[in-house]
Amino acid sequence: MSKQLGKKIVPAPMSSTIGVVDLIDNYFTAYNSARLREICHLLSREILTEGVTVGVSLSGAMTPAGYGVSALAPLIRNGFIDWMISTGANLYHDMHYGLGFELFAGNPFLDDVKLRQQSTIRIYDIIFGYDVLLETDAFIRKILQAEPFQKRMGTAEFHYLLGKYVREVEKQLGVKHSCLLATAYECGVPIYTSSPGDSSIGMNVAALSLEGSKLILDPSIDVNETAAIAYNAREQEGKSAAVILGGGSPKNFLLQTQPQIHEVLGLEERGHDFFVQFTDARPDTGGLSGATPSEAVSWGKIDPEELPSTIVCYTDSTIALPLVTAYILNQCQPRPLKRLYDKREQILDKLQKDYLAAKTQSSEEIPAAVAENATQEIATYPSGRLINS
Repeated sequence: MSKQLGKKIVPAPMSSTIGVVDLIDNYFTAYNSARLREICHLLSREILTEGVTVGVSLSGAMTPAGYGVSALAPLIRNGFIDWMISTGANLYHDMHYGLGFELFAGNPFLDDVKLRQQSTIRIYDIIFGYDVLLETDAFIRKILQAEPFQKRMGTAEFHYLLGKYVREVEKQLGVKHSCLLATAYECGVPIYTSSPGDSSIGMNVAALSLEGSKLILDPSIDVNETAAIAYNAREQEGKSAAVILGGGSPKNFLLQTQPQIHEVLGLEERGHDFFVQFTDARPDTGGLSGATPSEAVSWGKIDPEELPSTIVCYTDSTIALPLVTAYILNQCQPRPLKRLYDKREQILDKLQKDYLAAKTQSSEEIPAAVAENATQEIATYPSGRLINS
């Protein structure tokens, strides 16, 4: 019976020359190390294949620690990330590296009163000068005054344009390794922010609006474009994968694409085919970051038939991401870039046409008398009386 349940654990002493693949495959044997191993296997053997569209959500202070440059950018360049949803803060602090500013490894026990007096910012054990914030803000405000930004747009277009300018600065400064925004721009990977006002980038956008800027970040564009990407993933028998680093709003924005497709737009009844998450949040507190794949099935966010292809590893993303990136780069052949940013209008047009066709068909199936009765009943509610008055 035990032979059928799992692989035999055969411990062996580690060698001084052990590599990351050997480490994960043979020494991550149980508990969350085993979940990380399973995620590496699922990614390398099933998810990072030609027919799967991979969406990644990013939360937590990952880019200040350098993971935008060291881990996410290589994954993008090798075709392993097709689209992303990130907190605005991660994209803001990612820009520090693209603009050539310096961040330093400190420790979490420094005197914050003294740091404030010394104009030094602390993100746990990362420290940098207050001038880094001021100069990044100044760069953002200067760039956002350019003509391409003077209109209503979604955050994918906004970040694409921002990444274009950051990439030019990198070239001028001779920055050796591109940051996340600049890499996404070059590779045509759309990056969305679910809460664009909740970061220093959004704060600078708001400041410019007081000066008459015509830039408006429209969340409806983001909701429709991300749903279109998930909908398009199923073309030609393709699949959709959700890879979640942390949780929070980016996690939900990535997963809500499927309820948007079937619950709101009335199209296909199906969820993401793959779900993997790294989180340190507990599921029993009711918080989104701890919400399990099986719970997501009840919302239609995850395909119930693919529940075995869902894995949650309860660990720090700053531990998991470097290990997983090293494993993938070692084990997987690069995939062709999908350049979904360049295809946004095309796939959104397909979603819109199918939605309008489904809506027309649905309207024709509702008898006129039933619709009339429903309209009269709605009018009797207080809100209806207020409208009528």
